[in-house]
Amino acid sequence: MAEGVNQQPAVKAGVSPADVGGGVRTAVGGAGAVFRLFLEVFRGVFRRPFQFREFIEQSWFIASVTILPSALVAIPFGAVVAMQTGSLVQQLGAEAYTGATGVLAVVQQGAPLVTSLLIAGAAGSAVAADLGARSIREELDAMRVLGIDPIQRLVVPRVLGMMLVAVLLNGLVSIVGISGGYVFNIMLQGGTPGAYLMSFGALAQLPDFIMSSIKALIFGLIAGVVASYCGMNPKGGPKGVGDAVNLGVVLTFLLLFFANLILTAMYLQIVPPKGS
Repeated sequence: MAEGVNQQPAVKAGVSPADVGGGVRTAVGGAGAVFRLFLEVFRGVFRRPFQFREFIEQSWFIASVTILPSALVAIPFGAVVAMQTGSLVQQLGAEAYTGATGVLAVVQQGAPLVTSLLIAGAAGSAVAADLGARSIREELDAMRVLGIDPIQRLVVPRVLGMMLVAVLLNGLVSIVGISGGYVFNIMLQGGTPGAYLMSFGALAQLPDFIMSSIKALIFGLIAGVVASYCGMNPKGGPKGVGDAVNLGVVLTFLLLFFANLILTAMYLQIVPPKGS
């Protein structure tokens, strides 16, 4: 053979089982870390002193960045739901139940999901960015050195604030969405106020509103814990903070939709429909 010729090793195409196993271990480890953070947050809620001032400040900040977008999204959302459900019930010859179908769609599914997406996208990204910036500046390590638990001091108030604001926003989106659907049905679909309200009272029940608030509460908890975990564990300096924010938003969206599926299935099994 001729000398001076470099022989390069062959590159294997595809993904090896070791890579797949490493990815699975990373995913399982991340899920376990998020669950561990959830347990630490739960324990920190009952630990004294409670950071009440931080809780109020974070709740106000989260509300300030989500109230206006929630209201603006709820108006066209309620109108679209009224249009779609109104067209469907008219095809089925059940115009009398236009109000009930629209309101139940907004209360049971629309309001919690709209609230959760805004909480995760607006508030969750802000929380992850704030904690990520503190992490790369080593503020969290400095707090631990001083004997201050960063989870109790920073994470617990933010998670509780997101839960509180999620419930309040859920009520706001429900009211605005129902009002938008009501106006759309009366003005553009030829409905009557009496028929709209009567059909709503015929099918809706109190557990529908309770379940909607429970969904919002759980969605706020998921968004807060995931955003806090991603923010406290950035990798790669300032660029890692941006990656952590994006990862937190994507993971939160996925978890919220799975949680909504599970909660809806449980609710339909436990609470019978009205009139059944």
